[in-house]
Amino acid sequence: MIEKNILSKDYNYYITVVKENVIEFLPRIILATLLLWLGFKLIKKVNSVLDKSLKKVQVSDTMRPFLISLLSTLLKLVLIFIAVSIIGVELSGLVTIVAAMGFAIGLSLQGSLGNFASGILILFLKPYKVNDWIQIEDNFGKVEEIGIFNTILITPGKKTLIVPNAKITDGVVANFSKKEQIRLELNIHIPYSEDFPRVKEIIKKELSKIPTLNQELEPEIGIENFDTHNIILAIRPYTTPDHYWQATYDTHQAIKNAFNQNNIKVAYSEGIELGSIGA
Repeated sequence: MIEKNILSKDYNYYITVVKENVIEFLPRIILATLLLWLGFKLIKKVNSVLDKSLKKVQVSDTMRPFLISLLSTLLKLVLIFIAVSIIGVELSGLVTIVAAMGFAIGLSLQGSLGNFASGILILFLKPYKVNDWIQIEDNFGKVEEIGIFNTILITPGKKTLIVPNAKITDGVVANFSKKEQIRLELNIHIPYSEDFPRVKEIIKKELSKIPTLNQELEPEIGIENFDTHNIILAIRPYTTPDHYWQATYDTHQAIKNAFNQNNIKVAYSEGIELGSIGA
């Protein structure tokens, strides 16, 4: 009987404690949940308004997503801390735990933190922007997105390259879009027997007909080197970065057709005999 009375008292005690905690904390939990639900919806609305405002003041497509993401993250952190404080959790202890976790994560993600710092530098120094054609070491492509940790390039072959930002800030970046013009670096061969001034005028005339080339800038045409069996000519017309490959193909095709129509022979690499060029 004594044990039953003790168990009954303990049971009643725990039931009382549970009821008291439910009465005390349930409204807080409901209020915190409601606050989070409304807060996240409001933050989403703020992001939309901020995006429109930044577009009006002509903030670049590169900087705008970063600013919105940063503000959204900060607002969400503040909202979570407020919700936790409403429930009754001591913020000082929570901040200590978060700081310790942040320190541990930071040690294990030193490379990622370096990429983050590099991303900030890229966004503010702007060595390139979205839609620029750039080359990083052997990686060439159009910038699709500049993220906090990496830059995404789309190659002419439609491959997606994800380049860590730290690699970019530590190396040399060639920006083909900075001046909005790019020079083609093309070479063709002619035999020693051909008249160079005549060939130069033929090439120059053909280049003036190609719509993908910039006709306002004078193309450079000259003798670059003397090979064993032929003369190497340098052809340097200008085009826009977006037309780079098409302009290259158009130029090669136009020169080949011009050589065929004007009976200009070339020296084949297999030997020193001159051969005709087909259409």
